[in-house]
Amino acid sequence: MDPVITLNAVDYAIIGGYILVMILVGYSLKKYMKTGEDFFLSGRSLPGWITGLAFLSANLGALEVIGMVANSAKYGIATVHFYWVGAIPAMVFLGIFMMPFYYGSRVRTVPEYLKLRYNEATRGLNAISFAIMTVLMSGISLYAMALLFKLMLGWSLTGSILFAAAVVLLYVFWGGLSSSIYNEVIQFFLIWLGLLPIVFLGLKEVGGFAGFVAKLKEPLLHSAKYLGTSNNPLGVDWFGVVMGLGFVLSFGYWTTDFLVVQRALASKNINSARMTPIIASFPKMLVPIIVVIPGLVALLVLPEFSQSALPSTEYNSALILLMKHYLPNGLLGLAITALLASFMSGMAGNVTAFNTIWTYDIYGSYIKKGKPDAHYLKMGKYATVFGVAISVGTAYIVQSFPNLMDYMQLIFSFFNAPLFATFLLGMFWKGATGWGGFFGLLVGIFVAAGHYLLYKLGVVHYASDMAANFYQAWWAWLADFVVTIGVSLFTAKRDPKELAGLVFGLTPKPKAAARWLARPAVWGTLAIVIAIVLNIIFW
Repeated sequence: MDPVITLNAVDYAIIGGYILVMILVGYSLKKYMKTGEDFFLSGRSLPGWITGLAFLSANLGALEVIGMVANSAKYGIATVHFYWVGAIPAMVFLGIFMMPFYYGSRVRTVPEYLKLRYNEATRGLNAISFAIMTVLMSGISLYAMALLFKLMLGWSLTGSILFAAAVVLLYVFWGGLSSSIYNEVIQFFLIWLGLLPIVFLGLKEVGGFAGFVAKLKEPLLHSAKYLGTSNNPLGVDWFGVVMGLGFVLSFGYWTTDFLVVQRALASKNINSARMTPIIASFPKMLVPIIVVIPGLVALLVLPEFSQSALPSTEYNSALILLMKHYLPNGLLGLAITALLASFMSGMAGNVTAFNTIWTYDIYGSYIKKGKPDAHYLKMGKYATVFGVAISVGTAYIVQSFPNLMDYMQLIFSFFNAPLFATFLLGMFWKGATGWGGFFGLLVGIFVAAGHYLLYKLGVVHYASDMAANFYQAWWAWLADFVVTIGVSLFTAKRDPKELAGLVFGLTPKPKAAARWLARPAVWGTLAIVIAIVLNIIFW
């Protein structure tokens, strides 16, 4: 295939320099990986601003970049719901209410918390389902990067996938979570440097914000005004956005997904751990600048997007075509490097989550118990190789989904949505029992699977695949919630003394920071207020 864009020596030098730095960072951290906690949790030694940027960047992978630009071109400004409704409240909730349980109980993983709060069966079910989810998600990053290199450079999909997998394998194998986190911090700055020129040049071409607003169709310019009407591009009503996305999918992902929680667990103390998602919430609110605006600009300036009804496969190429349209050599190399960093960090985040869950919650709990720490450190490195190899295979599954974001939300609705009900009841209701948690989670996953099957068979109908995902998440969460309560009412409850440190109301509140400016509640409240204002402005 002929490349869409021709790179010169400067572009290749920028890309090569980044890859070299990434590998060197991983290699330089190798000597510090002496224990399992060093490899899997960075020795719990990192400051809040580093874990905060890494917390955001772990999610700023293929989903945010190619997927969200595609979403914007397809759904318009309603895409901001994934940020101001579908992220900020949950991130603040995690920092203020849930991190004290995660960090305070000194658990190494999310499934380990479930073992302490519920029972071993609940932990095992979550560990296995999460391990499956991480390799499916990792495949998204690999596929998105391969798509980029195929369209831009003319590389084959397989060659691109293997190249990215090899680089990620090297730096995670050597440096564990630390190398992943430091790469995510670098990636945060690269992605802004690489994509902001497209925003500025795009707005300039369409006549600034005034021209931008004048040329776009009315429904594409509002986030909430047309919800539930026939003019709504997203095809979702208020209930779907608020309960499906804003409550179930959002809280299910940001508060229970070990990939992001793992970054907070690497913090040096409990206040830094609580501040991690709250610090991340502020730049998260600004991400629509570099993903939503380019998607809408694509509709106005690209000939490929001038049709009223595009083939769905075109949306994922929106950002790539914009880069071709606007960026000269040099800036092009920087933008490609930013995307490369984004995709690799997304994959690395899933790989580091997978190797930790596999080592501690599956291998160390059911296959080889009671082994020395050095044994589990070695297994974690083997799991890194294994996880990367599986990710290569799952990258090809993504090809059957025309919109990456639809695929992402589908996965979350299967695993994270019901899990949030399990956590919500476990952390805030002392009456939830071990078997209540297990059967609630199991039924929730089966309800999600059943709903997906009914949708694909045409038994239930929705205006869009995204709407189906939102409602699937809601039904999975509700099933888990009801079954957990029902089973808990008829099964043995634990002594409240055993739940100290695991349940709200039975756990001492974390000591507030001496300075009010260092308190999570202060910054969390500010983040919520800003998110509300943004929703009003772009109503």
